[in-house]
Formats: sequence, structure tokens, C-alpha cells
Amino acid sequence: MTTARFARRPYAGVDDLRAMQELTARLWSPGATWHVGDLAWERFQHTGREHEWATMLWDAGDATTAWGWADSGHLGLVADPRHPSPAGEILDWFAATAPGPGQVRTVTVSSTETHLFAALDRRGYRRTGEGPFFLHMVMDLDDGLPEPSRPAGYRLRAVADADVPERVAAHRAAFHPSRVTEESYHAVRRAWPYRSDLDWIAEAPDGSAAAFCLVWLDEANRAARIEPAGTAPGHRRRGLARAVCLAALHAARRAGARRAVVSPRGDDAYPVPARLYRSLGFRECARSLGYRRSA
Repeated sequence: MTTARFARRPYAGVDDLRAMQELTARLWSPGATWHVGDLAWERFQHTGREHEWATMLWDAGDATTAWGWADSGHLGLVADPRHPSPAGEILDWFAATAPGPGQVRTVTVSSTETHLFAALDRRGYRRTGEGPFFLHMVMDLDDGLPEPSRPAGYRLRAVADADVPERVAAHRAAFHPSRVTEESYHAVRRAWPYRSDLDWIAEAPDGSAAAFCLVWLDEANRAARIEPAGTAPGHRRRGLARAVCLAALHAARRAGARRAVVSPRGDDAYPVPARLYRSLGFRECARSLGYRRSA
């Protein structure tokens, strides 16, 4: 464990997003909360929300060692376990940034991120046992990845620029209500490390996007991340989610990925996605833990 001086600075644009992603990749493991693709997807899927997010980075020398991202009383964070003090500083900053006195503050971490537990405990956060939670699942892409099988009349292919309206319509139908728009999806497509060859749809006979799977590749860790995947309501129960996810995962393997991760809900209220991913070969390696503090 090292001793270092930390400088705090507010998020100022895409260069800082890359710094956050570089730290995330440096600390990444299959059970981690964040992947480089999560940061791009969450930052750009809802264009116009940037003013709602207070985001701070902590640097030691030329390297970013921690970051915190506050959104409506909820905190996401990454902190290098070799430097213990920024985790506490992030929580102190969050306490001053989050909504006013009496408001509930929440933090989500992974069960593998044990270096964050003590700082949360010291600042009065208590682990919650109720409500939704997420599984962190992993699979080896070199270990018998099944071939996709599509229903008759459907076509599996990567997304092109001209497909964005249909791709967005499928997302909005699958995750209604959704704030994803054509403008925001174009922003996602411009973000690093988006790759159009890893963004797949199942095209219906009428030319619409019936299902979709976007995979993000962390080249440093050779790790692919599914975020998001879904099926429009009128096309469910036909095996399309399975087919399009497998097509995207095969593309990720061709691009150099050797393992893949995904984080579906793990609670009984929303069991279908986890069942799907288990059927593809994913296995659980961690779960999300929710922490809560009332001011």
C-alpha cells in the first residue's frame, strides 16, 4: 500500500471520461461493477442529462486513482485499492453533492470490491437486503460458444448508420419507457470504445429491428460486455434474444475477446434475462450490493 498526494478535479469532458475508463480497465475483473463500455453507454445513452450528474476525479501524479459519479442521490465509484483514502473522500464529496438534508443516499458496489466496504461502514452506510439486485456473470468465449440459430424470416447482422432509427425504436419498445433517442444513440456510436461490428440486431421480415445486442470490447483485458440487449414485445418468445446475443459474442471473439460478462437482474421479480444468459454458458461470479444512508 502506497502513500500519495491526491488532487481532486471535476469532470470536464471526454478526456476525463477516457481517464475514468483507463482506471476502470486497470482495475477490472469479471466481478467488477464497471466495464469501460458501461461508462460510455451510461454517459451517452441519454443526451441532455449531463447537467444532472456531478462527477469528480482524483489524481495522483499523472494517473487517475479514483472517480465518483453522482446521479439523483445515487453514487457510482471506482477507487484503486492501493490508495485507501480516495474512497472515503468520494463518499464525503457525495454527501456534500447529493440532495439536501434528510434525503436518502445510495451506493452500489460489487461483492468483489471488498476494499470499499470499510469506507462505506465508517460513513454510516448500511447494506440493504431488499429490492432488486444484479448478478455479475462471466463466460469463456473459447469454451464451446454455441452457434446462433435464427427463426425463419429473420436476419442477424451488424448495425449500420441507416439502421439507427429502427435500432432506437426497438430499444424504446423493449425498455419502455426509455429516454434513448436517435440523437443519443448517434452519440453512443461516436463514443470510445464503440464498434459497429459488435452492435447487432435481429432484423424482422418487415425490415424492423426485432431484437438487439450491443457488445463493448475492453481490448486491454480482452473482455466483452453485453450492454444492452433486448427484444421488442411483438417478437418475444422466438429465441431472438439468444440468437442475437450469440451473434454479437461470436463477433466479439473474432475481434479478440476471450471472455464476456453481463449483469442481469438476480432477484425473483425479473428472472428471465439471467435464465437466458445461463443458457448461453454464463456463470455467476459476483453480485451487486446496495448500501443506503439517510442524512
